Amino acid sequence: MASTTRVLIVEDDPLALRRLVQAVDLHAADAAVAGSASTVAEALAWLAQHQPDVLLCDLGLPDGSGIDVIRNARERYPACDCMVVTVFGDDQHVLASIEAGAIGYLLKDETSDRIAASIGELRAGGSPMSPLIARQVVNRLRGAPPEAAARDAGAGAGSAPACGAVTLSVRENEILDLISRGYTYAETARYLGLSVHTVQSHIKNIYGKLAVRSRGEAVFEAAKLGLLKSL
Repeated sequence: MASTTRVLIVEDDPLALRRLVQAVDLHAADAAVAGSASTVAEALAWLAQHQPDVLLCDLGLPDGSGIDVIRNARERYPACDCMVVTVFGDDQHVLASIEAGAIGYLLKDETSDRIAASIGELRAGGSPMSPLIARQVVNRLRGAPPEAAARDAGAGAGSAPACGAVTLSVRENEILDLISRGYTYAETARYLGLSVHTVQSHIKNIYGKLAVRSRGEAVFEAAKLGLLKSL
């Protein structure tokens, strides 16, 4: 019988953590959550005592960067497969994560099924990446400058807005912040005391202002423009 894949999840947002736990427990065959941490310090302490097979790690943590966790995990346990699950899709974070030892990189808007399947891909020797991230990596390998890589990654909904050209309302900022953390439209509506229809209307306006057509593109552009105040 194949042994169970032990997964360590490093994520500070409770809802995003719960979603990752569910992705592992409910969808990933032969995988189980061995531990979780919400800070760099907690993750390093856990790694000092336990060996995971897979690390799912956010980058924006309260006391530092998840990149330090990835680097520590790879140094301690070279066989550990590390994958980033984050809202940060910019060139700098992607390259730094890969250099630290990450072999997978997913944006947080990926479905639970996709996150779960990526664990199997990691263990099978693959490098699962969100399409936007894969495009950036390919562009860099081709020698494209970071600006071109970021522009291509955000392509598909028209030209990306120039920095400083986007102004969101207070409510739009609140909704953008929540969906960037993995909240569904229904969860966002309950949290803010709105109807789902109202949330969807705000999302439509956000997409229009950012010139995007999906949650992933919205989070990517918002992070690039510095609109995600909590991350």
